[in-house]
Amino acid sequence: MKIITYNVNGLRAAVGKGLPEWLEREIPDVLCLQETKLQPDQYPAEVFEAMGYRSYLHSARKKGYSGVAILTKREPDRVEAGMGIEAYDSEGRFIRADFGDLSVVSVYHPSGTSGDERQAFKMTWLEDFRRYVVELRRSRPKLILCGDYNICHEPIDIHDPVRNANNSGFLPEERQWMTRFLAEGFTDAFRYLHPESQEYTWWSYRFNSRAKNKGWRIDYCMLSEAVRPMLREARILSNAVHSDHCPMSIELTF
Repeated sequence: MKIITYNVNGLRAAVGKGLPEWLEREIPDVLCLQETKLQPDQYPAEVFEAMGYRSYLHSARKKGYSGVAILTKREPDRVEAGMGIEAYDSEGRFIRADFGDLSVVSVYHPSGTSGDERQAFKMTWLEDFRRYVVELRRSRPKLILCGDYNICHEPIDIHDPVRNANNSGFLPEERQWMTRFLAEGFTDAFRYLHPESQEYTWWSYRFNSRAKNKGWRIDYCMLSEAVRPMLREARILSNAVHSDHCPMSIELTF
């Protein structure tokens, strides 16, 4: 099974930048999207149906904002949108698809870059998210949590750790949360297979950051302990340029 996660920063814009053609080359079994930024009636279903994908969306109530989706070649046994927490579900941040005993999640963690209020919201979300998935793992032990976490964990994950030490996304409390989360029994798939590789998944549109590779690794596929033995490959697909993020992929063998 090949799974790709991609923050497209506006799905309709990404389609216009060649996303379908790229997808036809990659052909993942499951595609997890974040920041779709559309309502269900705005979704270009025919584009993806032509490639054999079934689509499951969880949009934000606010138009043009947030939103997650799962596109899959195989029909899931069950799809659940949201976490049952209104403050988060209204922002379209979490969707889960079950395939037999395997569950795949597309998640979009909040950013705290717009100010103290949203940073506080982000920290509350992180703890609620951790509790939710730890509890979910009791009934769904084979769990894959793909998405934009909006956190760089270690200095290797960010181009300038010293100057960014006080910026949202690399704050000590965010990094500590990530350390605790991994200690709960989750594995960062890319770092597990590539412990010394300095690759990024997001670059600011400012200052020609992507061309200079001044980036951040904030997009992850997190695996529960029951899934980790199945992991065969994890790659960051930096040549995909439909967004300010790039996708990452994992391959599993059952």
